[in-house]
Amino acid sequence: MVSRLKEKYRQEVVPALQKDFSYANPMQVPTLNKVVINIGMGEVIQNAKAMDAAVSDLATITGQRPVITRAKRSVATFKLREGMQIGCMVTLRGERMYQFLDKLINVALPRIRDFQGVSAEAFDGRGNYTLGLREQLVFPEIEYDKVDKVRGMEVSIVTTARTDEEGRRLLRLMGMPFKK
Repeated sequence: MVSRLKEKYRQEVVPALQKDFSYANPMQVPTLNKVVINIGMGEVIQNAKAMDAAVSDLATITGQRPVITRAKRSVATFKLREGMQIGCMVTLRGERMYQFLDKLINVALPRIRDFQGVSAEAFDGRGNYTLGLREQLVFPEIEYDKVDKVRGMEVSIVTTARTDEEGRRLLRLMGMPFKK
């Protein structure tokens, strides 16, 4: 089963980008490579149980088991030692990536209070986009009563675009609600 977003990419986005940037070949058109969802957990140093809740929330949202990230070096001021758990992340590719993006754009972002659109400036110079969400409650799978603490997350969308302009146009055509 092909997701709606992937079908939209093939039918509408590829021809539009080919026309906008005058690509000779449809294979030159930028594509979505992967989506990385990351939750940083500084609170794990005091509360070890918090990691389990974050891992289960992320697994529920993405449908894939998260990887626990560990500290690369010790930082005395944060009482952090090398190898301690400091977060969890999921990398989505293929069909799951398209389904997650479809859910993010059409369901989760509109549920944010006073939502005016996402910043169009959060590109990294190579066509990749990073978006911060303040709470995991914007996703419909998360039940409000079962949440122990509101956690933010970072969603990074990695594309094959060479410039921010190409990446911005790709995401706008995919339906990403950028501020005017």
